[in-house]
Amino acid sequence: MNKKLLSLYSLKFNPFSPEVPVEALWVAPPLDSFCWRIEQQVGEGGFALVTGDPGSGKSASLRILRERLDNLRDVQVGILTRPQAGLADFYRELGELFGVALQPHNRWASAKVLREKWHKHIESCLCRPVLLIDEGQECCVPVLSELRLLSSVDLDSRSILTIVLAGDGRLVAKLAGAELLPLASRIRSRLRAEALSAHQLAECLGHLLKAAGNPKLMSPTLVQTLCEHAAGNLRLLMNMGYELLAAASHRELDRLDEKLYFEVFAQDPKPAAKRASA
Repeated sequence: MNKKLLSLYSLKFNPFSPEVPVEALWVAPPLDSFCWRIEQQVGEGGFALVTGDPGSGKSASLRILRERLDNLRDVQVGILTRPQAGLADFYRELGELFGVALQPHNRWASAKVLREKWHKHIESCLCRPVLLIDEGQECCVPVLSELRLLSSVDLDSRSILTIVLAGDGRLVAKLAGAELLPLASRIRSRLRAEALSAHQLAECLGHLLKAAGNPKLMSPTLVQTLCEHAAGNLRLLMNMGYELLAAASHRELDRLDEKLYFEVFAQDPKPAAKRASA
């Protein structure tokens, strides 16, 4: 949304865009507790898991977690951008994230270089590396197994890397497989992104509108209607809000209300009439 349209509603940013600033995101109590637990876990390493249905806020949770970890002293956060990559590309990206020149054709040499670098940082400057992996269900089993082996030292008595995996039900099913049971047993912190109630969605929406600079952008009845029709899904709520804001700006309306909702999302009555007559 361009600046002209934002100025029409006195908005600092589009509250329904995926690019909402991290500091403006709504933090539910379970997420706040999870972030605190990860902050305590960073120095000790190990795995953490964020799961939930598509659109339930997993990626936003990682954004909030990253922001908090970046504020910690001596914490180095890396984000794996290609979870679907094979072992060779996985090592290349991991090397770039943590500043280690790797040789993907030689797995042992790569693991040795990474471990030596992490050990050196931990011993000299207390550097604590963290790896965030979104869309973890796309990771292949060999990469996940390699992460487990790469992070463990001293006969599995010490972990030199904190790994946070986020994914949907497919990741949960994958971790339940026999090949990944050793990894699943090492997950120390978990966050389940559940469907939100209408009240929680309204709280989230109110928080976003206030952070964007216009808490009265929507009428109270529209907020209630949106939250009741979002099926507890944050992404669906944001998509509906985005469409309504675009329609309102096109018509140059002063405010978004329930009338606009029914005009934008009204269903064509003809198919229903045909089914009734049949």
